[in-house]
Amino acid sequence: MQLEIFQVDAFSAVPFGGNPAAVIPLEQWLPDEVLQRIAEENNLSETAYFVRNGEVFDLRWFTPSVEVDLCGHATLAAAWVLFEQLGEGAEVLRFNTRSGELRVSRDANGLLAMDFPAKQPVAQDLPAGLLEALGLAEARALYRTDDFIVVIDDVDLIEGLKPDFVALSAFDVRGIAVTAPGRGFDFVTRWFGPRVGVNEDPVTGSAHTSLVPYWAERLGKDSLRCEQGGGRKGQLHCELPGNGRVIIRGAGALYMRGVVFL
Repeated sequence: MQLEIFQVDAFSAVPFGGNPAAVIPLEQWLPDEVLQRIAEENNLSETAYFVRNGEVFDLRWFTPSVEVDLCGHATLAAAWVLFEQLGEGAEVLRFNTRSGELRVSRDANGLLAMDFPAKQPVAQDLPAGLLEALGLAEARALYRTDDFIVVIDDVDLIEGLKPDFVALSAFDVRGIAVTAPGRGFDFVTRWFGPRVGVNEDPVTGSAHTSLVPYWAERLGKDSLRCEQGGGRKGQLHCELPGNGRVIIRGAGALYMRGVVFL
């Protein structure tokens, strides 16, 4: 069996930026064990698979370790492949996922716009050991959705974070986002997910479904420019339209197209 595979740098207009994701179109679903083994072999933070189902696409995402409920950058990568490589002519792509229906369209500037459900972060006390695991002395606040959102005030600390990933993996959340007001951006973030097999994700679209509601309320604006990453960074344009959704826009760049032999 031969499967076509694409590697797309999501949230970047050029290769070597943003967040790389593998995308594999399928005619029909393979056994879950095979999907997981391919993702493990790819060794990227996410491998996306999709199968056409009438006018929509069934979409799933796998880290090297587990299947996840939502992944923004691999959704953008899958849509980019459909629009730019496979000639999909629909104005709006509809994906059936474990997080409900997700829609992706192209805007007038050529960016892909993802329509995701918003998640309202809930404030809670800092658990023992979290700041130590991140290498931080203090934090402004902690919130929780699927992730911990650690808010700090000093953007300079973001770049220098060197977490203890073993210690972080003990916390029962999908991942830990550390975020601060940015220079040239409304906010910047780094995201760590050792519990799901991704020590650091350069750009995490799904995390912005929680980050954008927080920052929109704090900054009093519903359109935000965001950057995520440490050594490798990507840029997002996000909007909170007030209907319980978050619009996340970004570019994509093809790095590789090939064949998987099974």
